[in-house]
Formats: sequence, structure tokens, C-alpha cells
Amino acid sequence: MSESKAVRVATDANFDAEVLKSANLSMVDFWAEWCGPCRMLSPTIDALATEFQGKVNVFKMNVDENPQVPGKFNIRGIPTVILFKNGQPVDQLVGLQRKEAFAEAISRHLT
Repeated sequence: MSESKAVRVATDANFDAEVLKSANLSMVDFWAEWCGPCRMLSPTIDALATEFQGKVNVFKMNVDENPQVPGKFNIRGIPTVILFKNGQPVDQLVGLQRKEAFAEAISRHLT
């Protein structure tokens, strides 16, 4: 899976420090290698990471390799994208959606 340089990898080990304690808005894409819709969403996540670089931290978290954080946030289906601000989830989009839906959600929380 090709990833934009603007997209970082979130893990159970670095999640608190990288996402929850970040001063910036953070977007986390919860995905898995076997998930077709997740792979289809990947170019959209990469494009958003580039578009909002410097304003939003964008992460991908493999739910198979990192079960703790998805469990903590009750991730039941993937792809699920959660926006975090000040250590709290502030928005969630589930399933394959248009890039504009994600961009609108990001813009709502960039104040």
C-alpha cells in the first residue's frame, strides 16, 4: 500500500503521544490489508494529507496489527476515520465516502 509522505503510521504504542497529545487536529484512518474499501479509500486519505499538510496530522492504523486502540474507540467496521481534537474524538466517518465528505469534516474542526 503506497502512502503519502504526509501520512504517518499510528500504532497502539504511539497513539497517545502522536494523536491524543497533539496540538493539531488529527485524522486517523482505521484499516486492514484485507479490506477492499480500505484500499479504495487510501488515495483519498493520501490526497487529504497533502491538501491539509501543516494543519492536520493524518495517520493510518492497521487494526489487525494494533487491536487496543480500535477496541477503545469501539471500531466495529472498517474503514472508519475518526478526527481527534484536544485528545477527544470529535467526528467519525464510516465506510467508503467521497473526498469532499472528509474535507468538510476536517474544515468544521479547524477552528
